[in-house]
Amino acid sequence: MSLSNPNRRDFLKTASAATLSALAAGAPQLHAADAAEEKIKPTADTVIVLWMAGGMAHTDTFDPKKYTPFAKGIDPKGVLSTFPAIDTAVDHIKLSQGFEKIAKVMDRATLIRSATVADLGLILHSRHQYHWHTGYVPPQTVAAPHIGAMMAKTLGPRDPAMPAFINIGQRLDLGEGEELKSFTTAGFLGSEYGPFNVPLPQEAATAVRPPAGMTPERFDQRNALFRKLAEESPVNRYGSAYQRDSLRRAMDNAYRLLSSPAAKAFDLSLEPKESLAKYLPPGVDPSKPADLAGAGRFGLGCLLARRLVEAGARFIEVTTEYIPFLNWDTHDNGHTRLKKMKEMIDSPIAQLVLDLEQRGLLDRTLIVLASEFSRDMIIEGADAAKPLTRGSPVPPAKLEDIKAYGMHRHFTQAGSVLMFGGGMKKGYVYGATADERPCKAIKNPVTVEDLHATIYRAMGISPKLAYITEERPFYVTKDGKGKPVMDLFA
Repeated sequence: MSLSNPNRRDFLKTASAATLSALAAGAPQLHAADAAEEKIKPTADTVIVLWMAGGMAHTDTFDPKKYTPFAKGIDPKGVLSTFPAIDTAVDHIKLSQGFEKIAKVMDRATLIRSATVADLGLILHSRHQYHWHTGYVPPQTVAAPHIGAMMAKTLGPRDPAMPAFINIGQRLDLGEGEELKSFTTAGFLGSEYGPFNVPLPQEAATAVRPPAGMTPERFDQRNALFRKLAEESPVNRYGSAYQRDSLRRAMDNAYRLLSSPAAKAFDLSLEPKESLAKYLPPGVDPSKPADLAGAGRFGLGCLLARRLVEAGARFIEVTTEYIPFLNWDTHDNGHTRLKKMKEMIDSPIAQLVLDLEQRGLLDRTLIVLASEFSRDMIIEGADAAKPLTRGSPVPPAKLEDIKAYGMHRHFTQAGSVLMFGGGMKKGYVYGATADERPCKAIKNPVTVEDLHATIYRAMGISPKLAYITEERPFYVTKDGKGKPVMDLFA
């Protein structure tokens, strides 16, 4: 795969090769030099990643700049933000209009305004999402584990019956599902540390109970047959004994969950109606399945995440879902679509923070809101000379249609990450971006590797921790060089 001109086909070929490599790998062992490293005292027990899939524009969300309202004939070069700034619970922090509820809980937040991502040549969502979730830039010669899988392997579940790593809201059978599968995995660590996937939170309860009408005896027979088929599958010709055992353990864990009281955490019908309503955007009717499957889906994911934290999950990711040219992937009509995205996430995120705080769980739960990169109206990547991304045309010299008003082009030189709880400071802003285009990070840039190191440290894991695979160490941060941003900790 050429790094100078990567494409999706090459990406998938490389990912498939890495998967076969993972199957052949033996049991990963802690790197001897790191196993004896001094223990880090954790400030958090659980991580919730709120994934804004598709590229969330920082100047139209958590880092507002000079606001220019839409008017026919305006010059796009002067448009830095398409929403005005609003006050928050912290005097020195402003957010973009549309986050009125999140604004009220900013006194519990740390806001990084100087997050940057790697320059990977042509900017592809799949490559940047892979990098963010694994800490490694594709291609890799081994299947890199998702950060949630690393947490599951290193720390294990908080409750033996609850999956340690749960992924909520992303369907893997549409759009660029194959690309997403390449990093939504435990990689060489083995299947038992992979995600328990809940694509549709409104149907989460069905994922932890036998099919309707099936007797327990029949279900036991089906489970035994499934295990037999899995063990006899031709793919096992490529698998090591460790990988086969890991798959069996994963199946055992899933089967155990079905009969555990912990399964009730997945059943949103048990949540009081007044509590459910607080997680839904304005205008969403909880009695209408279409509303819950659409604009209300992310809110249900956040509610499910809160219930899973209470039940003992270790790592939870809730996504707005990545589908090309939808949600945060605002290649067109950016301002109008961002207004809808803000409505989708504002109430759920604020309520998640408040509920965890009310239950005494926020201090030990680290919430991280992030996206693969940001956006700009004019500039692609670091500067205007970057190759164009498909669907991100140069805006016209004068804006005549509101559909051209918004942040449409991929921008990698700055982004915002919002954090709550988990030992982080409260009412704190770290880093800064330029107030004129390009609005790139100009103070205390935070790379993906250093952000990961910060998350790992909060969980008591050294960024130098490594597992041996294929007779070499694979570190939780690239080459073990990620450095936690200590200024973020209280």
